[in-house]
Amino acid sequence: MKWYKFRLKTTTKAEDLVSSVLMDLGIGGIEIEDKIPLTQKDKEQMFVDILPEIEPDDGVAYISFYLEEDDDKEKVLDDVRRELEELSSFMDVGECTIEESKTEDVDWVNNWKQYFHQFYVDDILIIPSWEDVKPEDEDKMIIHIDPGTAFGTGMHETTQLCIRQIRKYTTPSTKILDVGCGSGILGMLALKFGAAYSVGTDLDPCAIDATYENMEVNGIAKNQYEVMIGNIIDDEEVQEKVGCGYDIVVANILADVLVPLTPVVAGHLKEGGIYITSGIIQEKEDTVVEAVKASGFTVLEVNHQGEWVSVTARKN
Repeated sequence: MKWYKFRLKTTTKAEDLVSSVLMDLGIGGIEIEDKIPLTQKDKEQMFVDILPEIEPDDGVAYISFYLEEDDDKEKVLDDVRRELEELSSFMDVGECTIEESKTEDVDWVNNWKQYFHQFYVDDILIIPSWEDVKPEDEDKMIIHIDPGTAFGTGMHETTQLCIRQIRKYTTPSTKILDVGCGSGILGMLALKFGAAYSVGTDLDPCAIDATYENMEVNGIAKNQYEVMIGNIIDDEEVQEKVGCGYDIVVANILADVLVPLTPVVAGHLKEGGIYITSGIIQEKEDTVVEAVKASGFTVLEVNHQGEWVSVTARKN
C-alpha cells in the first residue's frame, strides 16, 4: 500500500496542542521530531537504548502524519489548515508549512535497525543478526542480539554495568535469575561466562519471543535458559515457578520498581547469593541502597557509568 506523508513545521511549544488538533480531526499515528533533550523525569521513566545524536534544541518541531491513497487528502488538509489558523490566534504555532511526499508501506518495526550496529562491551562483541562477524573478530566472545521490540541490546549504560558484574560473580555452578529479561542478553551472557543455568522473567510477551529467538541464534538450548511471563513482585504463581536457591539475581529495572522487588528477591536467593541491580538514576542511588540494606543484604559495590548506577549486594 502507498501512503501520503505530510510533514508539518511548527514550534516545540506548540507541538502538543498541534498534535491534539490532528488527533481531534481523526488523524492517528503521528510522529514528532524535535531536539528537546530528555528531562530528568524522562530519564527516570525510561531507558533509551538506541538513540541517534541530536543537535541543540532550536525551538522547531516537525509533526508528520499519513493518509492512505483513497483518503480525501484535500479535505483533510483544509481542515488541518483551518484549525491551525484558529490556534495561531492565541499562540505562536510557527510556519505551519506542510511538505507532502509519497511513501511505500512503512516498516515501523525494523526502521530502528539503521541505528544499531556491532560494538564492543570490553572484549565482548555484540552484533545484530543482520550483520556479519568480521574475520578478525571470530576468536572473540560473540553474542548475536536482535532485540526486536524488547529492551536490551547492550548499548545502554545500565546493561553494561550488569554485564560486568555478572561476569565478575559467575562461576561454573551459578544459577542466575534475570528479572525483566528483555531481549535475554544478560541470561545468555551469564551462560557464555560459564553459568550452569539461567532463568528470565518479564511482563512483556514480546520479551519472551525475543529471548527465545536470540537463544536460537546463539545456539543456546531451552534446557539452559527458561523464560516466563509475569510479575514476580506480586504473582504467587510466578514466584513458585521461578523457585529459590539462586546464586545470582540481576534486575536492570527502574529504581521505583527495585524498591518493592528487593524484599521479594531475597526469598529467591540462597544464603550468600549475589543481587545485582541497575537502571538507577543517580538521584535514586540512596533510595535503592537503603532498600537493599533493609531487605537483609550487605552492599558490596556501587558502580557508576554516565548518569546511571548499579548496586551489587550479598544476601546475609
